[in-house]
Amino acid sequence: MSSILQAQNVEKYYGNKGNLTRALAGVSFSVEEGEYVGVMGASGSGKTTLLNCISTIDTVTAGHIHIDGRDITEMGRKSLASFRREKLGFIFQDFNLLDTLTAYENIALALTIRKRPPREINARVKEAAEMLGISDVLRRYPYQMSGGQKQRVAGARALITNPALILADEPTGALDSKSARALLESFRRLVREKKATILMVTHDAFAAGHCDRILFIRDGRLFHQLPRGRDTGKQFFDKIIEVVSLLGGETNDVN
Repeated sequence: MSSILQAQNVEKYYGNKGNLTRALAGVSFSVEEGEYVGVMGASGSGKTTLLNCISTIDTVTAGHIHIDGRDITEMGRKSLASFRREKLGFIFQDFNLLDTLTAYENIALALTIRKRPPREINARVKEAAEMLGISDVLRRYPYQMSGGQKQRVAGARALITNPALILADEPTGALDSKSARALLESFRRLVREKKATILMVTHDAFAAGHCDRILFIRDGRLFHQLPRGRDTGKQFFDKIIEVVSLLGGETNDVN
């Protein structure tokens, strides 16, 4: 396997010389192709800042981030915008669907903008919808869908361009337990069948338990890495809870 994501000594500071805040302090890790990695940490730990830097929303103060072989820390604004469209897929807690478009149109939008042939768009939307179990809602508008359905539509939208890396920011945060389970099972299917690579920030130990590996961030540093290995879901969940307790927070308070 090859590394899709490599973070090398990433540092991020906010403020000025008289009032500097260190959000990230020399964070280094890699994510392999087809790997499903979770990021956990208490509020203010730096995990959201890390995701923002990887997603090109924010810039690093020092260090390098390589995605699919390219150093995004060396790119200009136009190059970053193009790279973001072509190589990254995004899934947000609040779905970010366009209310005036159907599920089909929301999923197809990225390909429509690229002026792909209608036949290709139709085939790829249907494939993504089937993969995520939302074929029956393609003609519905967001207000006609449940939270779980909307989040799976967002997942299909992230997948449709075959990105090198899918970034998920608290994707189960607004979902009930049944919808969250369905979404997480869909993510596992994407990894298993489509070889998707997912980096997910989450506060939820149950959600993290579906990952292949968890990165724990504390005070802007990589505190611990926990691989799933051959653990059962229950065994991995229990290990996650142990590390969360070392971080000093309850599982429902780790954000």
